[in-house]
Amino acid sequence: MFTYYGGEQRRPSFVIYIVVALISALVGGSLVFYGVANNPELFFRQEMPPGQEEEESPPDFSILPPVDNNGDPYGTIIQIAEKIGPAVVGVSTRRQAYDWFWGAYEVPGVGSGVIFDARGYILTNDHVVHGARTIMVTLHDGRQVQGELVGTDPSTDLAVVKINETNLPVAPLGDSDKLRVGELAVAIGNPLGLELQRTVTAGIISALNRTIQTEDGNVLEDLIQTDASINPGNSGGPLVNGSGQVIGINTAKATQAEGIGFAIPINIAKPIVEELITHGKIITPWLGIIGGTVTREIATYYNLPVDKGVLVAEITPGSPAEKAGLRQGDVITAFNLITIETIEDLTGALEKARVGEKVQLTVVRQGDRQTIAVTLGERPQQ
Repeated sequence: MFTYYGGEQRRPSFVIYIVVALISALVGGSLVFYGVANNPELFFRQEMPPGQEEEESPPDFSILPPVDNNGDPYGTIIQIAEKIGPAVVGVSTRRQAYDWFWGAYEVPGVGSGVIFDARGYILTNDHVVHGARTIMVTLHDGRQVQGELVGTDPSTDLAVVKINETNLPVAPLGDSDKLRVGELAVAIGNPLGLELQRTVTAGIISALNRTIQTEDGNVLEDLIQTDASINPGNSGGPLVNGSGQVIGINTAKATQAEGIGFAIPINIAKPIVEELITHGKIITPWLGIIGGTVTREIATYYNLPVDKGVLVAEITPGSPAEKAGLRQGDVITAFNLITIETIEDLTGALEKARVGEKVQLTVVRQGDRQTIAVTLGERPQQ
């Protein structure tokens, strides 16, 4: 029935129905005859001779799911969320602050964490638990349990918390050294508070080996960059690959751009976690000098015989450097035969060494090159 707005409704005559039906029958019959004459295979299936089978089309590999570095197909985001989600926890803290007008008061904080060990060890960020008087952990089933701080490493923004619970879900750790730009990345955490627990966002690995400076002045290096949404409450939560393995700990996001977040590679976290569990702190090798990178300008100003290396500007009394005989004005050019051109080179070499290890430093002193053996000590706690 057709309805015309503003006019009278009328019924079509019976003759019109008959005419339309005849025309439709004639047109339909003509189309079928034309189709049979030109494309009989569309209407009749030809029987194959006995013993012969119809050839199948080759598979289209372009529609197969992508694979990870191990050749295994990527899981769906649903599978990843179901696998890792139960191991993601909420971390609520209270720290004491002081105001000259109001006096002492408590400041609440919230972040995320991930259970990586069935004994109750949780990996999170240092800035989530730093200075906390109390730590409360919210599990996936809603239970809230007291958390104990095992140790922190502010230089990498990592911390380990322990809870005394059993039968805990555990997230497997992956290998962040195998990451490739463009592969799947899934972030799970508690953005903006515990009301949005275990929120899942997905994206890709946007870049690798990024260096950023946080609001508190801390410099973080070798970070994973991702466009998976990371918000303040996500800090400490896991960044997961397509195989459902934790490959990073979410730590920061860009404040002046959207879709740029950063995570600490899990391969950086692994040795730090082991040391925190074993010693409760990071035992850092210490040389005991204050130095700077030698440039051409500095070499010219101080009349140095080399234009690359680390100039020793000051030596801490009682330090390994003083005990070994290093002097102010020495230029360190090698560490265990590894060339040292900048202060970053020296710092990196120290980070790979161990407390108590005897290392060979090549130094240039008043034009003479010599080797000095130094037994590294433990960096004093600040």
